Amino acid sequence: MTKYVPVTATHHRGKAWRRSGTYAHAAGIAAVPLVGVEFGRAAIAMPIGFLKHLNRYVPMAMMSPVAGRNLFIGPAFQWLGSYVPAALRVYPFRLGHTNETEQAILCVDEDSGLIGDADGIAEEFFDADGNPPPATKAAMEFLARIEANRIATDLAVAALDDAGLIQPWSLKIMNDGQETPIDDLFKVDEAALNSCDNEIFLKLRKSGALPLAYMQLLSMGQVNVFEQLIRLQQQLAPPKQRQISSLDEIFEMASNDTLKFN
Repeated sequence: MTKYVPVTATHHRGKAWRRSGTYAHAAGIAAVPLVGVEFGRAAIAMPIGFLKHLNRYVPMAMMSPVAGRNLFIGPAFQWLGSYVPAALRVYPFRLGHTNETEQAILCVDEDSGLIGDADGIAEEFFDADGNPPPATKAAMEFLARIEANRIATDLAVAALDDAGLIQPWSLKIMNDGQETPIDDLFKVDEAALNSCDNEIFLKLRKSGALPLAYMQLLSMGQVNVFEQLIRLQQQLAPPKQRQISSLDEIFEMASNDTLKFN
């Protein structure tokens, strides 16, 4: 469960937060939203696809072929891949928006188990003057950079959509010798992109859509990472833990360095 509430001096002065030592909070997340600045590093680590939400396409890093399971997280809740999406690095924080002005505000998951009284060790939300100290301020700035890039990313993806370049992705995962389809995913239409006339191509270039399109196409070659992660989890699992032998069991159970947040 999560309970995100706005961070305010009234409620959080005298309280502190700790960084999560694991990725347990993301263990059930099968797809994570990406912003454009992440595409370069994400594309060589995991498949990127688009999901349709409220009549627009949202780029997502695929963590698993099925809902409710993140194959990038190992038995000890450690990260097994080469890139961690920015949205997962900033936990227990995220941005929220006010109903009246849609102004972005810092929110924290109070059910994270990472919030407590200030003890001189954990990171305080506010100092004695009511201002955020460096660690809390760094989290706010990190999320602000993600949000700013998300706006640019949305415009670029909208340009791809307007040009008719986003189509259903008939992705099929080999599952014990049989092909299992994955529904509701979309991708860039490579043939349509290559046949764009000069006017449309120029619009795509000006919108920043072209790098995202090429990186999404590149990332499609990472689909086999899921089988690799299953094998890695088998190697890392404690001897007495029942191991996953194939994707069958899963279905049955079913950048840029400026964005670092350490």
